Amino acid sequence: MKYVLPLLLMLVSIASFGQQHQLGLRLGDPYGITYKIPLNDNFSFEGVVGRGSQNSGQYYRRTFENNRPVSSARYFTHQVSGAASLQARGIYEESFSEDFNISNGELTVYAGLGLQFRSVSIDYFYNTPNATEGATELIQSRSNIDLGPEIFVGSSYYLNDLPIALFVEVGFLTEIVDRLHLKGQGAIGARYLFGN
Repeated sequence: MKYVLPLLLMLVSIASFGQQHQLGLRLGDPYGITYKIPLNDNFSFEGVVGRGSQNSGQYYRRTFENNRPVSSARYFTHQVSGAASLQARGIYEESFSEDFNISNGELTVYAGLGLQFRSVSIDYFYNTPNATEGATELIQSRSNIDLGPEIFVGSSYYLNDLPIALFVEVGFLTEIVDRLHLKGQGAIGARYLFGN
């Protein structure tokens, strides 16, 4: 997370052409800071830096059992921390204000594709069958990386009197690194519009 500010400053300097950029907060899975750069009237690029949810307990247990530290290791439990997330996304957005007779503000619907990276730290607690009674559990620390494409759909409402856009979206991440895994995700949030 210490690289968030330098990354955002880099995005601002790269995207210095005169359109309305959007910077905001995204709450959901993953949650974090979102920066949206318009490329033209309908297409934009978005970067999100934040944290994602962990996978299910069964996912981590299977990961441990498929790669035991020693062949006799028996899984006891695990603890997950540091779920960092990065997203790079392309978005197509279309106005639906006229279709819903909205005269105050603007309602848009969007869809897109992206690439998502997630990394978590896991401490596995386990023992072995020949451990003596009352022996302490053994611990192995690992990193789990999820990397894969995502697809998403959503809707934004641009307020008329304030430079703010509210959004809601749902999507799926397909993990292709480490193992094939499909993960549902969604978010709500708000962005501040700035620029020309």
